[in-house]
Amino acid sequence: MYAQSIRNVAIIAHVDHGKTTLVDQLLYQSGMFRDEELEKLAGGEHGLIMDSNPLERERGITILAKNCAIQYTDKDGREYKINIVDTPGHADFGGEVERVLKMTDGVLLVVDAFDGPMPQTRFVLSKALAHNLKPILVVNKVDRPDSRPDDVVNEVFDLFVELEANDDALDFPVIFASAKEGWATMDLSKPNNNLKPVYDAIIHSIPAPKVDPDKPLQMLVTSLEYSDYVGRVGIGKVFAGRMQQGQPVTVIDKQGRHTQQKVVQLYEYERLGKKRAEEVQAGDICAVAGLDPVDIGDTIACPDEPLALPIVAIDEPTMSMTFQVNNGPFAGQDGKYVTSLQIRDRLDKELQTNVALRVESGASADEFIVSGRGLMHLGILLENMRREGYEVCVGKPQVIIHVVDGVKQEPIERLVIECPADCQNAVMSLIGTRRSEMLRMDSKSGASDYVHMEFMIPSRGLFGLNARVLTATQGRAIMHHTFERYEPMRGSIPDRGAGVMIASETGTVTAYALDALYERGFFFVRPGDRVYEGQVVGEHCKDNDIVVNATKAKALTNMRTSSKDDAARIRPARIMSLEAHLEYVQHDELVEICPNSIRLRKRLLREGDRRRAARLGVDAVMRQ
Repeated sequence: MYAQSIRNVAIIAHVDHGKTTLVDQLLYQSGMFRDEELEKLAGGEHGLIMDSNPLERERGITILAKNCAIQYTDKDGREYKINIVDTPGHADFGGEVERVLKMTDGVLLVVDAFDGPMPQTRFVLSKALAHNLKPILVVNKVDRPDSRPDDVVNEVFDLFVELEANDDALDFPVIFASAKEGWATMDLSKPNNNLKPVYDAIIHSIPAPKVDPDKPLQMLVTSLEYSDYVGRVGIGKVFAGRMQQGQPVTVIDKQGRHTQQKVVQLYEYERLGKKRAEEVQAGDICAVAGLDPVDIGDTIACPDEPLALPIVAIDEPTMSMTFQVNNGPFAGQDGKYVTSLQIRDRLDKELQTNVALRVESGASADEFIVSGRGLMHLGILLENMRREGYEVCVGKPQVIIHVVDGVKQEPIERLVIECPADCQNAVMSLIGTRRSEMLRMDSKSGASDYVHMEFMIPSRGLFGLNARVLTATQGRAIMHHTFERYEPMRGSIPDRGAGVMIASETGTVTAYALDALYERGFFFVRPGDRVYEGQVVGEHCKDNDIVVNATKAKALTNMRTSSKDDAARIRPARIMSLEAHLEYVQHDELVEICPNSIRLRKRLLREGDRRRAARLGVDAVMRQ
């Protein structure tokens, strides 16, 4: 049977444990590509083939799940087709992991030989076990001088037991590898120079798809692409029957509605792309063009016997943010898409492929409530919109509260921090004010100078925490978190401790003005930057907001010349990333995101309006 020659496997791991590097090396060593062809595809400094999105290459993380297919011949001469799905490792993109696991029959669990299992390791492994997928453990980066592979294997086994894995899952093969160097071995005492053990483990440990080619057609759409030529392209695995180009099909949506359609074009995966196919059999992963409507979670079925497959279950969002039209003084000067209709159309387009995203109407026609899995999840969306030419203002992120039996419940996350022992007290002091609960604290085996700490912390307690932890540890701490569960609200958490400096005038920032404000704090702007009334230009050294004139120029006389500006005292401006702005913003502020600039501003730009609102208690209303 054709399905016996197919292996569908997903690569899962915590962020930065080497998943994508491993996939790239598997491609290099497959013999299906010329080296120069892959080098061209890798391009740039990032050098990873599968991370083809510009943001992925800039940040060094995987954001979107991707498919590729490798032909492999074993030692007995049998040929296999290995469909590989590379998945994101960051917790905020867990929705990508959840939906694609439905296409696979096994997973390669990649774990760093020093870090061991981390929060996202737990998350992706729990999802794989829930789908009864066969795991293969790849202990990566064993070439690191501080690697501790044996300890990591034991820690992973303990994690399997904690997640109540069955006996079959507990009997997982273990491969030691250096994806960067391109080798793997089942026994560290027997070195190797290639990744053949990984191929062999996939062939012999991952089961063939359990499908029936003689039953009526059933295919589950787990991903979507869009083509300017053929429109929507549904991607998924054929669970039963076979699909042919031009055949009539029934599309069953998540509400159970049936539409009669026709397969216009059919593709199967080959190497890094797709090729036209006349027929795709049960067990294979394919792409179907010409179906409209079609969405993630829909079933493509035989018209004579249309039977729906179980819907892809995705964890609900835990965080929301208000998107609104940019109404600042500089609105429309930077972007191409500035209206509420254009923003709505862009969000609707994102909903077609971003399964973990939710969009609702806001308090006005110019506002939209966008919900996602975390700050990075929403931040990546905003960064993409910014690069596409959109202007948008966003408010302070809010966790999504559930009410169960009249009790308010909030999302709780598992937080892992690894830091030098001499920074332990500073980190504990920061965590202690955020309603956290310590789970464990111990020295990391193989690294006596590092302390491993785990906490349960409210999601709202993470706002601004990363920057503070990095500051307290001189950038030496490693911090990761992932959603765990909902619990009753844990009480108040202090907001940003410092006040801000607010521009009183519209104009150009001068060195003379910043010099006069030198003792008041530090700035987010530099001389020559344009600012407007109500824009936040810096952080005050005290806990109250102050209004400052950052555009004040020196009155010139025969004795006082502009050249004396050269002696002005100016601290380097604090230039924050988009995610840092989202962590920093407060309830009475907005982040103004434009193609060429990101600004922080007050919701009410005029000082008189802010004072009037304070008297009326508007700020308190905003916080509720």
